[in-house]
Amino acid sequence: MALKTEFSESELAQILANYNLEKYIDATPFTNGTVQTNIKIKTSKGQYVFRYYENRTVNSVSFETNFLRYLKDHNFPCPAPFKNKYGSYVGIHKQKPYVIFEYMEGQHIKEPNENQKKQLIQKTAVLHHISKNYTPIYIEDRWNYSIELCRDLAQQASKRINTSNSKEKLSWLENELLKLNLPKSLPMGICHADFNFSNILYKDDQFNALLDFDDANYTYLLFDLVVLIESWAWRHDVDKLLNMEEAKEIIIEYSKHRRLSDIEKKHLFDVYKLSILIDCVWYFERGDVKDFYEKRKIDYLDQIGRELFYQELFC
Repeated sequence: MALKTEFSESELAQILANYNLEKYIDATPFTNGTVQTNIKIKTSKGQYVFRYYENRTVNSVSFETNFLRYLKDHNFPCPAPFKNKYGSYVGIHKQKPYVIFEYMEGQHIKEPNENQKKQLIQKTAVLHHISKNYTPIYIEDRWNYSIELCRDLAQQASKRINTSNSKEKLSWLENELLKLNLPKSLPMGICHADFNFSNILYKDDQFNALLDFDDANYTYLLFDLVVLIESWAWRHDVDKLLNMEEAKEIIIEYSKHRRLSDIEKKHLFDVYKLSILIDCVWYFERGDVKDFYEKRKIDYLDQIGRELFYQELFC
């Protein structure tokens, strides 16, 4: 359930009074989502989404709302945040931030068809095309995926767990990070970083909205492309099989809408490995250091090798 904090009708009506959205009528919690509290609110003017951030700072939320406003101004299909009567997108209730968003119609599809997949790939490329010219504010208040962030978070996790296994896993991860080659000239921008089906809305078989920019951050634009490849070209049930033909089709479709530079093609291998190492941080307690899921994935990519990986996908 997405309802982490319960709100009375009087509380919601009081919050709505800070906006020019007319009279509160009723509210229904959303069942999708696992981190923040999301409630659909109906007023005499229309329907809206109240999002209460359980674990984000005001600046982190402002990073999100300002970027969404920028995307909306560039006709990208995403929910627009509303300013309150005081000119701010972000309000505070019981010391936690919240935002009122535009309600977007559509359905969440667990198993999108090929046409729906292509639409998501296209919209991802468009997002990056828009993002590359955007100067983010409060960038330091987001976890921006990088070698440095991955190392810092892993060190914190190892210290918190404080076992011989966690210390050995940290040593392995730090050694793998040293092998990555991510030049400063790699194109960067805002990536969404979480294309879970619950964050995408389709309406009449058409892509209608990309939701939940809670994990969005300033990183290599390739990162979202890796997320797409990981979603549809990696066989999670067998650990060690990347469908190169499927991955290549995703890249070809993406490149129709944003052409990859030569340096991006050359270093997709490194960004893919970085994404796996960041996943390792999220699940740092999982598995023995001698054999765990992320290590098997890294070992598999190393068996393919940088050169063959490049040739299979781009030659």
